[in-house]
Amino acid sequence: MDAHNLKPGHEQKEVFYSHIARKRLIQYDYRHINGDLFSCIAKDSMDAHDKRARWAKEHGYKLTG
Repeated sequence: MDAHNLKPGHEQKEVFYSHIARKRLIQYDYRHINGDLFSCIAKDSMDAHDKRARWAKEHGYKLTG
C-alpha cells in the first residue's frame, strides 16, 4: 500500500492483525480532491469512514462519494 500514488478523491485500505492490540485492524488512507491526505488505523471500514468524516468536518472539506 502506497499513499503517495493515491489519486485525489480515492481511498485505499489494508487489513492487518495487530499483535499488540490482539485484533484485526484496518490501515485506511484517503486523498481529498484538494490533495490533502487522511490516514488512520480503525477497527473496521465504518469506523474509518467515521474518522474521515470528522477529519473533513474539522477542516471544512466536503467529501466526494
